[in-house]
Amino acid sequence: MQEIIIGKNEAGQRFDKYLFKYFKEAPSSFIYKMLRKKNIVLNGKKSDGRDKLKEEDIIKVFMADETIEKFRGNKDAEIVESIELDIVYEDENVIFINKPSGMLSQKATNNDISVNEYLISYLVNKGELNEKDLHTFKPGICNRLDRNTSGLIVAGKSLAGLQEMALMFKERMMDKYYLALVEGTVKGSVTIKGYLAKDEKANKVYIGKSDKEGQYIETRYEPLKYQDNLTLLKVKLVTGKPHQIRAHLASIGHPIVGDYKYGNKKMNDKYKKQYGIESQMLHSWQLVFQEVEGECANLSHKTFQAKPPKEFDFIL
Repeated sequence: MQEIIIGKNEAGQRFDKYLFKYFKEAPSSFIYKMLRKKNIVLNGKKSDGRDKLKEEDIIKVFMADETIEKFRGNKDAEIVESIELDIVYEDENVIFINKPSGMLSQKATNNDISVNEYLISYLVNKGELNEKDLHTFKPGICNRLDRNTSGLIVAGKSLAGLQEMALMFKERMMDKYYLALVEGTVKGSVTIKGYLAKDEKANKVYIGKSDKEGQYIETRYEPLKYQDNLTLLKVKLVTGKPHQIRAHLASIGHPIVGDYKYGNKKMNDKYKKQYGIESQMLHSWQLVFQEVEGECANLSHKTFQAKPPKEFDFIL
């Protein structure tokens, strides 16, 4: 027999969903059979799996240790070597990280190391997480940035933080601002609209003229500084689509410096040679919260800002 006590990061989910993660090698039919036969009980009672788990609930599993190990299929979690993260804000539920250009937000292949892996390593080293915890809950990021875009990444440290931040990004319940260094002189604030479509062959997006060509997008920008045919823009991402800012600005003749996919190769080569610019000069700069409810209510009416890379200062 094995006894499991539900902790904070397991609470709030359905009992059967938790069991699917705990016994990750077992088919769902086996889980439900064990529930029907009362080989798995919740707080000493039979359950159909639809109960919502609460902190300190007790699960008892009446199976042989060999059977439990077989269906758990657990291997020790691989903890990557820690690095120093640029942490903008942290509390018990969330952490905001200033991601450097060149770091993946999430794994693209099994061998990749991304913000997620560095986050887990950081929390393990702090003693806030252990390998046992990782079998049923993993902290993770709630927004993604292109590999070569720097700036604010939001991650949930707890289940509540992960769920609430993910919902806020999905429902656009915060304002997101970027810094973009672009070609040309921009002297006025503008809202640009269009339709974003994907060119699968070229692995690029482009701006269409109607909803028949893609999804509606909206981007607002205002100039903060300009000189020598360059402008530093503050960009508000009204809608959030992959490559939206890069493609939208390029479509109106103001490509981002260092962006070889959508920008001006001649200009990019110039700044690469002069300043060593290796990636697009696009930085996720600010998150502005309005009223926030639930476990993350302490974020209400706060603004968080990530310092841009030194290359922005070098060029300007």
